[in-house]
Amino acid sequence: MPMQAQEIEDLIRTEFPHAQITITDLAGDGNHYAAEVIDESFRGKNRVQQQRAVYAALKGSMDGNHGELHALALTTKSPE
Repeated sequence: MPMQAQEIEDLIRTEFPHAQITITDLAGDGNHYAAEVIDESFRGKNRVQQQRAVYAALKGSMDGNHGELHALALTTKSPE
């Protein structure tokens, strides 16, 4: 069963409670999402480190063919 945008946000929010999070369903099919996560904890980390932290927060939801989340275009940054 595909994940809902709110489920994705809830998983991310668990690890980043003060983040500014925007989830967009790109295809309207519940399978292809974009997420923008802006959080102070990203300051001083490179983009790979930031994105790994967000993917870890998804707790395996994207793991291979068994993952509930098919595709996620991810943008991360620290607040300006």
